[in-house]
Amino acid sequence: MCSPQEFGMNAWSARMLTRSRSRGPGAGPRRCGEEPEPLRRGEAAAERRKSHSSMKHQRKARRLCVAYEGSDSEKGEGAEPLKVPVWEPQDWQQQLANIRAMRSKKDAPVDHLGVEHCYDSSAPPKVRRYQVLLSLMLSSQTKDQVTAGAMQRLRAQGLTVDSILQTDDATLGKLIYPVGFWRSKVKYIKQTSAILQQRYGGDIPASVAELVALPGVGPKMAHLAMAVAWGTVSGIAAVDTHVHRIANRLRWTKKATKSPEETRAALEEWLPRELWHEINGLLVGFGQQTCLPVHPRCQGCLNQALCPASQGF
Repeated sequence: MCSPQEFGMNAWSARMLTRSRSRGPGAGPRRCGEEPEPLRRGEAAAERRKSHSSMKHQRKARRLCVAYEGSDSEKGEGAEPLKVPVWEPQDWQQQLANIRAMRSKKDAPVDHLGVEHCYDSSAPPKVRRYQVLLSLMLSSQTKDQVTAGAMQRLRAQGLTVDSILQTDDATLGKLIYPVGFWRSKVKYIKQTSAILQQRYGGDIPASVAELVALPGVGPKMAHLAMAVAWGTVSGIAAVDTHVHRIANRLRWTKKATKSPEETRAALEEWLPRELWHEINGLLVGFGQQTCLPVHPRCQGCLNQALCPASQGF
């Protein structure tokens, strides 16, 4: 236990330490009996404002620091943005490479008789575009060879908007026969030609929306017309029965599709846009030569081991 003298000395030391701390950091020792010099009224107010501002700044800095650290931890320095996974078929790139290899000779009917080969390349641009659209209208439900023959007969008569409007229906029917649904196509060709003359000066529209508004022109024709006539890739062009069949056999659609138009929409969801212009010609020729509607030639197909449908034939 402490003696009374020691206890008194400790109490005196504690009081001196308390007084020293109350004067604030950096204050020198005060001599015994010295009283602190009071601040003047203006100086006291300034000290209070300075103290209040300092405390407010410290609280704000702490809040900002916490918010910054929280945001930084969420984002992470150098972190990449999240990518939404996109569905794509299994092995499609290898399947496409194999189809390119099988189509390297470019000797299918579509390579020489397709609609993009049926117009007069020496005609004025406006006439060429009209001939492209007309060949597309004739090609529906018709083989390429038959469409090419009808276009050849029409061009021999002078194939322009004016010449078609001056041709009677019976003569026009004879020229385009035996394309599929030739009677309906005579009516559609006449109606569309009249609209082109009245609204577009004999040219064809430069948008899919305007093209599909023409009689006898569907989305498949419109997208191919944009690609061939205007040089604009607006979608996967001319998804016909060949493309529809092959895409479902290779499982290039997330689920089975029931129509070529449904297949076109399904392919556009995942197929890279730079392949849209190429894919139609590749698959049509592949369907004409190898992946036939009935009795496909799976034994000679490079995709036999990768094709989910090959085991069923």
